[in-house]
Amino acid sequence: MSDNPKDQLRISLPKEQARQLTTTQKTRPMMESISSRSLLKVLPWVNVVGGFYRVNRRRILEIRPGLVTFRSENGNPKIHSPSLNQIPVLRDITEETLLNRISAKAIKVDFKRDADITGKAKKSTNLYIIASGKVTIVEAGVYHYDNALVTLGAGQYFTEFGVSKGKKKLQEYSAIAKTAVTIFKIALDDIKAILKSSPAHKDHLETHFKYLEELDNLTNRKGEAIVKMFSGLHDSEPPIPTTYVAYDDDPREYELYSSQTILKIHSKVADLHNNPYNQTQEQIRLTIEELREMQEHEMINNENFGLLHSADFNQRIHTKTGPPTPDDLDELISKRRKTKYLFAHPKAIAAFLRECTKRGIYPDTVEMDGREVVAWRGCPILTCNKIPIVNGMTSIIAMRVGEEDQGVVGLYQMALPDEVEPSLSVRFMSIDEKAIISYLITNYYSLAVLVSDALGILENVEVGVHES
Repeated sequence: MSDNPKDQLRISLPKEQARQLTTTQKTRPMMESISSRSLLKVLPWVNVVGGFYRVNRRRILEIRPGLVTFRSENGNPKIHSPSLNQIPVLRDITEETLLNRISAKAIKVDFKRDADITGKAKKSTNLYIIASGKVTIVEAGVYHYDNALVTLGAGQYFTEFGVSKGKKKLQEYSAIAKTAVTIFKIALDDIKAILKSSPAHKDHLETHFKYLEELDNLTNRKGEAIVKMFSGLHDSEPPIPTTYVAYDDDPREYELYSSQTILKIHSKVADLHNNPYNQTQEQIRLTIEELREMQEHEMINNENFGLLHSADFNQRIHTKTGPPTPDDLDELISKRRKTKYLFAHPKAIAAFLRECTKRGIYPDTVEMDGREVVAWRGCPILTCNKIPIVNGMTSIIAMRVGEEDQGVVGLYQMALPDEVEPSLSVRFMSIDEKAIISYLITNYYSLAVLVSDALGILENVEVGVHES
């Protein structure tokens, strides 16, 4: 009998004693880090035989620009000299000593918000590289207002040489600082003097500009090698040109990426502790969930094939003011045909909805998998918490998908040995001398952007602005 006086006064069995004869209702092991993984669900997947996926394209003759990168020196940004060859006019300059000399000529200049960086309607002979902040390029309008051509951010640049094409007249524009901006300015005369001092590159600028002039007759509007053809009336029996479609000499190949881990379970646990849930199955299930989370993270952030690193220079745009507005998403969608999906961090979606509310706009919704999803211009905006937020800023991804539409596709290989899910295998390895069972769990995957305009990114999206 219990020594507790209260138990001696009870007239029914206490629950503490009753529980000794009962069992508990248990749940499966729960996992908080499981996300919606929208990217993995909606992306079309291609079965890659042999582990490599080659993307053949038409030959590109246009010089495609890239981003200039920076390094920190005593807390101050400095140009990473080798990245200067991402600028078209310096693309063929591989001598690091020359690039170091050019970057040494850079003058760092700070501008306040709304400052005119180049001087209104003046052709500049300087190369401007943005270290931080946003700059909007504006040209004079025909009627009452100026035309905003593009908003640029860190790593991008603007200038009258190296990016103008062929016979196109040099544009008169203003570069307006939309935020506080830090610019590195390099004079064209300094670049000319440095290149002329090198015997191998003394005629580089003249050769480059001549090539740009020839591009107008060699390429289509996308920079691909032109296909010659005749268009017009045949009354005078004109000669019909011969032609062929040139292919890229060095097509990109995507290799399947792998995520692996070795799961260890003691044989006693695997044998005895399996009621009501099988311990081995639950261990494998939770490990697979973590591998799938890693897979989506890599498909967003991997430096070799991740979406944030695969977008073309010309497909990266910046928000006009900071938070994502309907105008920003309109520009992002207009950069490609048949935009299928938008992906954003939940905080970015909330910031977009706040901007819509300020304007009295109520975005559409579309049904996906039996639930309503916020959409813009018919494109569902899907959550993806793998898109990072750094210093209150993130990105929004837009894409066209599928091989048929020359979009973005996921890559995997099916029919693996001991496959439990597509391209994911669980293989028994061994039982060691301590009776511990080992399983090798492997997931193979990658991602390919078939043509450059299939993927676009809205960058510098501020998610913490709550102004009314």
